Amino acid sequence: MTPEKFMKFAGVSRETLAKFISYHAIMLKWQAKINLVSASTLDEIWDRHFADSAQYFYLLSVDDKVVVDLGSGAGLPAIPLALMARASGLTTNFHLVESDGRKAAFLIEAARVVELLNVKLRIHAQRAEKFAAGAMSGTADLVTARALGRLAQLLSYAQPLLAPTGRCIFLKGERAQGEIAEARDAGWQFDVVAHPSRLAPDSAALEIRNLHREPGLAATPQGKL
Repeated sequence: MTPEKFMKFAGVSRETLAKFISYHAIMLKWQAKINLVSASTLDEIWDRHFADSAQYFYLLSVDDKVVVDLGSGAGLPAIPLALMARASGLTTNFHLVESDGRKAAFLIEAARVVELLNVKLRIHAQRAEKFAAGAMSGTADLVTARALGRLAQLLSYAQPLLAPTGRCIFLKGERAQGEIAEARDAGWQFDVVAHPSRLAPDSAALEIRNLHREPGLAATPQGKL
């Protein structure tokens, strides 16, 4: 996908496209130092990463004032969504949580380059569980993650962050239904809608609401972010 095709796919203006081009450039520069995305996808960043994130912008609501993105890595899906939110006039603030210090440094630089740092984006170089136990606990209208952990693990990190009416959007591949069943077997209860990808037929964004867990089953997450 070319930048021009991405612009049409995502429905963004040329001004916003210019920000994505700057984001693309800084990503390629840092990719030479650290592994931000899989090397096999470097020639497909516009569709495999940017478009894959941007296609779910329609799921954001005007009521989503606080969005927390877990394990942000290269800033996906948070940076594409934040760029589109700014262009659309949404007052959403994005908090990107990344425990890898080098990746957190990249996120700061990328946010600065696209002029979102401390405006729409705030970077937190912390583990997810520590961040969730801090000042942001119970404040997130939306928690997002892409290509991170299995669903049951993500729910363990997301639950403390969510506001009473908060929800999650997790980008998942072909194993999504199996992960849903696994999470339910682990005691998680939730309503879920799978929003199919326009790019990959086996992928979807899982929108999760009414998240809770049966008493006595709140085990410690199996991994750390």
